[in-house]
Amino acid sequence: SIKMDLLHSNGVLIIQHLQRDYRAYQDFLNFMSHVGDPRNIFSIYFPLWFQLNQVVGTKMIWVAVIGDWFNLIFKWILFGHRPYWWVQETMIYPNQSSPCLEQFPITCETGPGSPSGHAMGSSCVWYVMVTAALSYTVRWKDKSAVTLHRLTWSFLWSIFWIIQISVCISRVFIATHFPHQVILGVFAGILVAEAFEHTAAIQTASLRMYIKTNLFLFIFALGFYLVLKLLDIDLLWSVPKAKKWCANPDWINIDTTPFAGLVRNLGALFGLGLGINSEMFITSCKGKNSCKISFRILCIAASLATLQLYNFIKIPTHTEYLFYILSFCKSAAMPLTVVALVPYCVHSLMRTTEKKLN
Repeated sequence: SIKMDLLHSNGVLIIQHLQRDYRAYQDFLNFMSHVGDPRNIFSIYFPLWFQLNQVVGTKMIWVAVIGDWFNLIFKWILFGHRPYWWVQETMIYPNQSSPCLEQFPITCETGPGSPSGHAMGSSCVWYVMVTAALSYTVRWKDKSAVTLHRLTWSFLWSIFWIIQISVCISRVFIATHFPHQVILGVFAGILVAEAFEHTAAIQTASLRMYIKTNLFLFIFALGFYLVLKLLDIDLLWSVPKAKKWCANPDWINIDTTPFAGLVRNLGALFGLGLGINSEMFITSCKGKNSCKISFRILCIAASLATLQLYNFIKIPTHTEYLFYILSFCKSAAMPLTVVALVPYCVHSLMRTTEKKLN
């Protein structure tokens, strides 16, 4: 439509301005794009928060998974173009004089562009972290504590918006999103996170509930895809465009395809349910050691260190279905490690040490 083309062309002008005038901040903006990567939720934010507060950690995974699922559905409905391929195919520029947008190794996302998954994932998980931190200060009753709470409130929400704006600018700078796509992503993420502020049932969910939720999310997404395919609507239309217009074929990654994100999130949710309902979790995280600061610090350090090792596991991409299966297993192993395996090992180590001292 004319209005959408106008919105896109204005977005291209903003991208050109950023790439021209903010070249000195390229490394920082690329870093902020990595900060907003939804995969950091499972490898950094979740292991840190779960060992500090299991309620917040559990909520974080649910918010991340459901938020990314909604992001996928929205992408399929909105059919949002990405700047790096839109400028090559649009007919609004005279004499085929399309603007030149620089691409980077993280530019060539293969899914549709609206709303931004990085902006949505970043806003929902940081919203959870900020509200969790403020929940501790809101209980303070004396006058000086109330003043400190207000200062803390202002500081944390300022940090929240600085991070979100930085992530949004970084995604626009690398030409993988238009400005309206990142703005939509931020507010969509906040809405999802706020919805889970009032959903206490996830804290007592059984393994059966986790499995049912996983099946619903998968069947709905797959059914939605198949129904539209029967109507001759290809929801993977963006993948050929990404492969055609990406400046470097090596920058195309199957991990950015729509179904790759779905499988990754379903695996993480299943792993969380498996871990929380395991005997190892009950023995370690519900036992007497769970209240000790030393236990939590050791669990945080061991979890973060162990999850970094998962980065060395390279999943073969030559067979798409095998990639999805192995991606699901790898994603499930990460929260299972944080929730059950690491705490149980730390608990066993501390119990052995206590016996030797006695």
